[in-house]
Amino acid sequence: MANISIVCKGCGETFLFTDNEQAFYKEKGLLNQPERCTTCRKAARGQRSDRRDSDRNQREMFPAVCDGCGKETMVPFRPTTGKPVYCRDCFKPNYNR
Repeated sequence: MANISIVCKGCGETFLFTDNEQAFYKEKGLLNQPERCTTCRKAARGQRSDRRDSDRNQREMFPAVCDGCGKETMVPFRPTTGKPVYCRDCFKPNYNR
């Protein structure tokens, strides 16, 4: 296989899709050539990771009273009547019930 020159969809710069990379893609069953250079791929990956992290940090929390120790706590789900809710300190010991 020969090296292939590709114009990056992200930055417009030309990059090489080397014969070693082509062999790797073929070995992994990847059918399409990359559309972005290494720098743009890493940047896109970082943006996806940042979005996932911010989604986790935006989780809605609900107030509850711990059934283990009685203190007020916040939980990432809406408590249901009749089902126990535990604070972080009490959850682990009760997890294996």
